[in-house]
Amino acid sequence: MTPPAEQWTDVVGVVAVAALGAAYGRGVHELWARRGHGAVVPSWRAGAFVLGLAIVLVAQQGPVHDAAERSLAGHMAQHMLLMLGAAPLLAAGCAGLPVTLATPRPLRQVTHRVRTSAPARWLRRPLTAALVAAGVHTVVLWAWHLPLPYEWAEASAPVHAVEHASMVGAAWLLWAGVVAPASRRLSPPIGLLMLFAAGMPAAALGAVLTFAPEPIYDVPSGPRALADQQLAGLVMWIPMDVLMLVAAVVLFLGWLADLERRSPAGRDLRPGLPEEVPT
Repeated sequence: MTPPAEQWTDVVGVVAVAALGAAYGRGVHELWARRGHGAVVPSWRAGAFVLGLAIVLVAQQGPVHDAAERSLAGHMAQHMLLMLGAAPLLAAGCAGLPVTLATPRPLRQVTHRVRTSAPARWLRRPLTAALVAAGVHTVVLWAWHLPLPYEWAEASAPVHAVEHASMVGAAWLLWAGVVAPASRRLSPPIGLLMLFAAGMPAAALGAVLTFAPEPIYDVPSGPRALADQQLAGLVMWIPMDVLMLVAAVVLFLGWLADLERRSPAGRDLRPGLPEEVPT
């Protein structure tokens, strides 16, 4: 039977996800009513946000939850589903403005004052934002996979919920700089720096779990605890590295294409204009 604390934590989690989805839907509806369907937040971004919320719920319930309860590898798969599946989709949804529109006016005014304050403007500088996002991602990922916090989260359902919420939030912050609209997206060089700064510590953590000579966590994992831990390290290491590498390659190719379009040679070879043949 599920412990009462875990039952209440599950209920609170579902209510929180539903409330976020409702606020986002209301804000998007208001934007579309004012400016036309698909304005500000395109339909595909709204769909991505809804899919991200659905993945959060799937990761917390059913077979994924059961696998996380049985093994460290299952637990790591749950973490990767949240950080590499849900978080990029939530970031693509551009939820800031829609959710703000759904909040009461006094709260909107407070949010505006915070956003326009000097510290907030400093944090929104591209290089600062990239380093902060990479730093938060690294701290959250490593902190929750240290032995004491990990075992604490395993023993307490509320702490476990805080762990998952912080992971989604940190990954959301990181991927927002990559998948946001062009006007708010980090420039390719800074985006590449951010992915490198976040990807290397994540790979190092995966390597530690994979190559550790003995189990790191003092939790009941059975006689195959070390093999389970090694598999968990690979579950973290490979998907995160692959996704970040793909994102980095896309950023780099887009950067090269943009440089080519802006170069004099690229402007001379615009479609419809004959190429000048030297004599």
